[in-house]
Amino acid sequence: MLLLLTNIITEKPINMKFKYTILYVEDVRKTLEFFENAFALKRLMIHESGDYGELDTGSTTLSFSSRKLMTDIGKNPARPDPSAPTFEIAMETDDVAAALEKSIQAGAKLIQDVEHMPWGQTTAYISEENGFLVEICTPVTG
Repeated sequence: MLLLLTNIITEKPINMKFKYTILYVEDVRKTLEFFENAFALKRLMIHESGDYGELDTGSTTLSFSSRKLMTDIGKNPARPDPSAPTFEIAMETDDVAAALEKSIQAGAKLIQDVEHMPWGQTTAYISEENGFLVEICTPVTG
């Protein structure tokens, strides 16, 4: 999505787009491997330090930064709690049951088994090793 903002002072347009979602994790390499194995995502890069990596997820990049790096630069990253999530990552598929099984084989913890929602969507939820909530779902219909 491309947003067009206007600089209040100069009234020149400012182009913006949503580019990254960065999650803070213990082990960037291990987290990249989980998402590669569980969801067949492709790695774009990992920094030589191992403290930052990206996955190809389309126009918005799913990225991971180590909690250590964030602490080193003065941040205080909180740990996710899958029993009280503040957000979720959604992975869309035509076969939720098969994707759920593959993610569990890759090391995910089952949070909610496959359910058919009244709005026509099929969903399931897992937690990956860092505790982030991941929805596996079909496209919304209707």
